[in-house]
Amino acid sequence: MERGQRPPERSLDGQVALVTGAALRVGRAVAVALAKAGAHVVVNYRTSRKDALEAVEEIEGFGVDAMASRADVSNPREVRAMFHAIQRRFHRLDLLVNNAAIFYSVPWQRLAARDWDRILGTNLKGTFFCAQAAARVMMRQKQGQIINISSLGGLQAWPDYMHYCCSKAAVIMLTKCLAKALAPHIRVNSIAPGTILFPGEERDPRMMKRARSAPLQIAGQASDIADLVVFLTAHNRFMTGQVIAVDGGKSLN
Repeated sequence: MERGQRPPERSLDGQVALVTGAALRVGRAVAVALAKAGAHVVVNYRTSRKDALEAVEEIEGFGVDAMASRADVSNPREVRAMFHAIQRRFHRLDLLVNNAAIFYSVPWQRLAARDWDRILGTNLKGTFFCAQAAARVMMRQKQGQIINISSLGGLQAWPDYMHYCCSKAAVIMLTKCLAKALAPHIRVNSIAPGTILFPGEERDPRMMKRARSAPLQIAGQASDIADLVVFLTAHNRFMTGQVIAVDGGKSLN
C-alpha cells in the first residue's frame, strides 16, 4: 500500500464467523470473502482436512485468525464439540453460514431409505443442529446472524434430485421458522444458489442446459454467493426470514 493511501474498508473487523463445509467450493469462497472483510473464520469440514488447512492458511493471510474444525454436522455430539471449541478459542460467534450439504442424483425408482437419511441428515438436520448451537451463543450476546445456503432446488422440482430438493425446501421453511423464533436479536436468512461453476470441474450437461434456460443465460460463480453473504452480514439490519435466489433469474421460469 502506498504512503497516504487509506486501507480498504474491513466492514466485519473483529467479528467471528463459522462456515460449515468451508474447505471447498462455495463454502471456501464464503470463508475467504469474510476474512477479506475482517472477520475471524472457523472452517468446518468433515473429510477434506488438507483443503481445510489450506483454507485456514489462505484466510490467515488477510491478517485475521482462523481455525479448522472437523465435525459431521449431522451428528449432534460432534456439533456440540465444535461449538465448545469455538467458544474456547474466540469466546463469541457473530455469524453462522450453514453451507455443508450433499448433492447427488438418484432416479425416484431407486431412491432408498439410506439416500433419504444421508441427504436429510446433513442438509436439514445438520443445518438445524448448527443453528440451534449458534443461537444459544448469539442469544447470550443479544446479536448475531444465521445464513442458510439452500438451493434453487428447494424452489423448483428436479425429479432426479427429489431427495435433495425436498431437503432444501425444508431448509427454506426452517429459515422462516428460525427467523420468527430467534427475533429480535438474531436475523436468519437464506441464499438459494442456481447453477454455480467452479474452475477445473467437469460441467454436467443437464446443469448447463438449466443455466442457459435462465433469463441471463449464464451460470454463476462462487463469488456471487460469497459477496452476498458479506453484504448481508455487514449491511443487513432490517431483513429476516427471506430467501434470496441467486440463479440468473431461473426461478422466474
